[in-house]
Amino acid sequence: MAPLRRLAIAAAAVLVGCGRAPMKFTPDNPFAAASPLQYQAPPFDKIHDGDYQPAIEEGMRQQLAEIHAIATDTAAPTFDNTIVAMEKSGALLRRAAKVFFALTQSNTDDTLQQIQTEEAPKLAAHNDAIYLNDTLFRRVKSLYDRRAGLGLDSVQQFLVTRYYKDFVRSGALLSDSDKAKLRDLNKEEASLTTEFQKRLLAATRDGALHVTDSTALAGLSPAELAAAHEAAATRKVTGWVLPLQNTTQQPAQAELSDRATRQRLFEASTTRAEKGDSNDTRQIIVRLAQLRADKARLFGFPSWAAYVLDDQMAKTPASAIKLLTDLVPATTAKAAREQGDMQALIDAQHGGFKLQPWDWQYYAEQVRKAKYALDESQTKPYFQLDTVLQDGVFYAANQLYGLTFKERHDIPVYQPDVRVFEVFGPDGKSMALWYCDYFKRDAKSGGAWEDTFVDGAGLLGTHPVVFNVANFTKPAPGQPALLTWDNVTTMFHEFGHALHAMLTTVPYPRLAGTNVPTDFVEFPSQFNENWALYPGVFAHYAKHYQTGAPMPQALVDKIKRAKTFNQGFETAEYVAAALLDMAWHTRPVGPQVANVDSFETAALQGYHIAVPAIPPRYRSTYFAHIWSSGYSANYYAYMWAEVLDHDAFAWFTEHGGLTRANGKRFEDMILSRGGTGDMAVMYRQFRGRDPSVEPLLEARGLVTTK
Repeated sequence: MAPLRRLAIAAAAVLVGCGRAPMKFTPDNPFAAASPLQYQAPPFDKIHDGDYQPAIEEGMRQQLAEIHAIATDTAAPTFDNTIVAMEKSGALLRRAAKVFFALTQSNTDDTLQQIQTEEAPKLAAHNDAIYLNDTLFRRVKSLYDRRAGLGLDSVQQFLVTRYYKDFVRSGALLSDSDKAKLRDLNKEEASLTTEFQKRLLAATRDGALHVTDSTALAGLSPAELAAAHEAAATRKVTGWVLPLQNTTQQPAQAELSDRATRQRLFEASTTRAEKGDSNDTRQIIVRLAQLRADKARLFGFPSWAAYVLDDQMAKTPASAIKLLTDLVPATTAKAAREQGDMQALIDAQHGGFKLQPWDWQYYAEQVRKAKYALDESQTKPYFQLDTVLQDGVFYAANQLYGLTFKERHDIPVYQPDVRVFEVFGPDGKSMALWYCDYFKRDAKSGGAWEDTFVDGAGLLGTHPVVFNVANFTKPAPGQPALLTWDNVTTMFHEFGHALHAMLTTVPYPRLAGTNVPTDFVEFPSQFNENWALYPGVFAHYAKHYQTGAPMPQALVDKIKRAKTFNQGFETAEYVAAALLDMAWHTRPVGPQVANVDSFETAALQGYHIAVPAIPPRYRSTYFAHIWSSGYSANYYAYMWAEVLDHDAFAWFTEHGGLTRANGKRFEDMILSRGGTGDMAVMYRQFRGRDPSVEPLLEARGLVTTK
């Protein structure tokens, strides 16, 4: 997942009271000047928690002064004195905020959370101080109205158009009274989003399953038991702890043979943020949905989803909902067949019970073993993390784009598990830095994502400094980091985002890298997943961690045959979550939802995706994508982009697969161009036609292949 790429930019307000005076900004603040490290990599060995708030506050003050100078310039508006000047503004704020928000997601603490609580509404106000500045907007509109006659190239014209739309979508055309309402709504949304993130992190940490009797964990491997014991020791409790992942279903449910333990783990996951305590998120999400509807009405849209999708490839909620609901019949039919297979197995074993959600993963694994003779414990020894990274992820990038990588041990990191690599282009020249932070910890939000510490932009003379974050189970000391197949594809996925950020050649920050519509941003990442099982790549990394022997062909064939296994379940849980997002964000202005659980049930039933044994991948109360990660009314984007990624991979298959020439074409026509044009046109130029949904349906086993 790539989070929202636009930094909240602009105006300092007085500190809200918390009884703690922030440090003053001084010239020795590590953010005061660009980092002296290569490519302005953050000097984590010099950054302390107390440095962020004064740098952010001073950064907002400086940028407002810069914006004021641009808005009040007596010279006639030009591309350089208005658009370029805005692109260059806010350097200090950008430096500090990029690192700060990266750490609040990946390595937070009480101090950072408090700073985030204080700064979130002020950053929202700062953003409004820029985009609701009438004088500045008049300059932008003047350029927009005259853009065809300014002698600009196509990218510059698109940037002018993008800025004009940014201002309009931020409220520049609203009346003064509506602008005042919008400012209040933006501040409240920023505060609630931050509070949601804080509560969910604590709820996920506190919701971990604590076990004192090892027999309850029967089925876990010795390495997994050791990791659970280490997790308990880290929390200073006896026994074993299974930390929660951000999703509804938990990885351990595939192996736990004790049904009561599976149920306890499932219930811990699904109720983590609904316990009526200080970590309960229900009131927050209800209010967030309501205020987003209020904001949409100010902009003249019937719902928040209508406002959001007006600026996406899908254009309307109806288009996104149609994509999702068109999948429902085939998906639920396949899921019913899968459930029937598992129920038959339960009955054959004289289980005496009906399959429940906490049973699905366990019996799916049993059916997988029976149907395909494929056991995850057989494959994990061939997926050692460093080998997957070096000989899989990096190897594919080398074959396609000519990139090479060298680990750097001299660049400071924010946590000991983090690693740094220097990236070199096909000409051998250094071009970027890439960080990876793969292991789960309590101070990290759930899921996996990519972002940047520094954006690559020719206008600013900066190179990309990119990072990937995940939540893989950390092995006990001395044990190898062995991955599931899902972990492997996650590594390829997030590195696809990183490639999008690293290979950009766009000079302007607003359009560089992954600054594209959300339903396009997942295209390069999901496309990159395809190389994980590509024969030439797979054989290069899938080697036994002890012997170095390649995975036996019989086992490889089993993985390939099992590709469409359980896709009814996986598609159903995703589609349910995506439609749940739409249900929340297509609500018009009106009373708040009275009961979150009832609303969720009714929404899923209304879309005919309510399968009792398959809950949504995320229930409303822990759906971080839509409440705190910038994917509100946008979770459908993964499926929209999956249509593109499978269709694009079909092009590669038709043209020789993994070749440098094919990679160069994809780089030149997609990855390097960032958000410099209409995404549908950009894809059509690459593919030669509009995307077809057939490759997606075949890949998921929802139609019979020819």
